[in-house]
Amino acid sequence: MSTPAEYYRSLPPVSKVYGVACLLTTTAYYLQLYSPWNIALSYELVFKRFQVWRLVTNFFFLGHFHFPLHFRGPFDKRTADYVWMLISGALSLLVMAVVPYLWSRFMGASLVFMIVYVWGREFPNAQLNFYGLVSFKGFYLPWIYLTVDLLLGNPLKPDILGMVAGHLYYFLTVLHPLAGGKNILKTPLWVSFQGKSYRLGGR
Repeated sequence: MSTPAEYYRSLPPVSKVYGVACLLTTTAYYLQLYSPWNIALSYELVFKRFQVWRLVTNFFFLGHFHFPLHFRGPFDKRTADYVWMLISGALSLLVMAVVPYLWSRFMGASLVFMIVYVWGREFPNAQLNFYGLVSFKGFYLPWIYLTVDLLLGNPLKPDILGMVAGHLYYFLTVLHPLAGGKNILKTPLWVSFQGKSYRLGGR
């Protein structure tokens, strides 16, 4: 079994940055170093007081960690695609949050759940086990976590929103092109250029 340091070094750059940001933000909250409302999503404050940072910072607070932030898979050597997936997912969640019933102060858990959903679709036949108790295929991973949250009495809305965002991304980038359609969510050149520049500069 690898040590935490070895696991951290094995992560791609995007996972390192996002994971550390989430860890520091959530830990600082539990240490009562700031009020969570200062980083929460509020469209009223965004548009009336121009507190635009809330559109980004709300994704860094996860609350309880239910699962790892990174799964080895389709984006290991595709930094730009990974970044674009996160950007697309975040934008999808922000659009959904415009609907009052779907709004949440923090969308980080939904974004992470989106990653889990996409991984499950990319590796549907991967053999996994849940704490050594139950074996299942990768396709069912998001449904397993959804069931666990249901049994524990945790809110299901963040999970479901993440699955919707994940399915939208997977449909537009994989299923629709396979059916002969155009990949309208193809990673832009400016994101690809930044990803290549980052890799050239080292991890």
